[in-house]
Amino acid sequence: MLYDNALLARAYLHAWQRTKNPHYRQICEETLNFIAREMTHSDGGFYSSLDADSEGVEGKFYVWEKDEIKETLGDGYTLFEAAYGISATGNWEGKTVLQRTVDDATLAARFALDPEQVPVKLASSHKKLLIAREKRIRPGTDDKVLTEWNGLMLIVFAEAARVLNNTLVMARERSDRSNPKAGKEITSAIKLPRNALNYLDVATRNANFLLTALRPNGQLRRAWREGRVGSEVFLSDYAALILGLLELYQTDFNNRWFLAAQELADEMILQFSDSGGGFFDTTHESSEASALPLRPKELQDNAIPSGNALAAEALLKLDALTGNADYRQRAEDTLGLVSEFVGMYPTAFAQWLSGADFALQHIKQVAIIGDLDDSNTQALIAEVRSKYRPNTVIAVTPYPIQESAPALLHNRTLKNNLPTAYVCEGFACKLPVNTAEELREQLDN
Repeated sequence: MLYDNALLARAYLHAWQRTKNPHYRQICEETLNFIAREMTHSDGGFYSSLDADSEGVEGKFYVWEKDEIKETLGDGYTLFEAAYGISATGNWEGKTVLQRTVDDATLAARFALDPEQVPVKLASSHKKLLIAREKRIRPGTDDKVLTEWNGLMLIVFAEAARVLNNTLVMARERSDRSNPKAGKEITSAIKLPRNALNYLDVATRNANFLLTALRPNGQLRRAWREGRVGSEVFLSDYAALILGLLELYQTDFNNRWFLAAQELADEMILQFSDSGGGFFDTTHESSEASALPLRPKELQDNAIPSGNALAAEALLKLDALTGNADYRQRAEDTLGLVSEFVGMYPTAFAQWLSGADFALQHIKQVAIIGDLDDSNTQALIAEVRSKYRPNTVIAVTPYPIQESAPALLHNRTLKNNLPTAYVCEGFACKLPVNTAEELREQLDN
């Protein structure tokens, strides 16, 4: 399922940021690479799911026999066998599902290898097995593109782009400043490891797809398949996409994503808001046209976060970038709907707790003024991204500041005519700084 992969990849990404455990990073990267390889439409949308069955047999495409692995890997088999605990009897119905049983350090000691060699050798074996597996009959693919699930995956691709392998992003915007909503041509020069997947490119193509194919005539829709768009849309589609666009903006700082997120948020409020607080799951129009006696309003997080929890977090982040008090008030009213439940059943309200944490903390708002192709600007951005800072938002713009930029950037000036960073809380800012060292001190205090 696309949403499972999105939520798991993001959890491992954050775990790696907190612990620097390389295994967590590996899981995140392999998950994202799998999605890009196996579940992405050529135009950028992410498919909904892959079947577990192929040729009428559960797991046939994915499992292995010992002799098959040994024949495929040749000299590399012994190390691989130890890493995955491969046996003749397998670990699932007589077959083998590849699951690591021994870590890299233990393997290095056992086979007298440098620790850095182990993941390289295992990666080579994985590549050989992948080539062999491509000869099998593939499982079926549910190739619908759903806005909500795509929004959740867009979030993690955008975050991974700036955290893992797209740290240096040098984007130049060419746009008509008199029309801030006009499309912008973005060119990026990004330093990546050799053969690394460009997560920023994946995220950008996905966002473009969602804002065009899933938004015909300016009307957001939930589902797309083979050029056909459904007629329905739900709260969770809006909220997940808004969050994805905000993460993408904070990765490449293209105002297009911020403007689209703000426009969608205003539409979400208009179409889904409940005067009693929070949001209904369906639009006013669809509810009036249906025979349902009550409009649904799901609050509990399930396999996917509830639309209301996602909406609250989206509005809080927009408030931090815009200073729009209405966004903040609506988010707080929404959070109030579950205040008596989250303490009793926290695992059923995990996304709500994430939003509540963001609402209650002293959010750091970072505004950086400087050209993105200036190394000093990049150093300031890199400092913000140097550690896990979940309760921080960042906005960046060249000087002079564009009117379409988030309000957090408005009326800022350069200090010493150099790229400049402002650290603010509630739009009250500390003295502007020019160096990463000064910025670090303000962020950590």
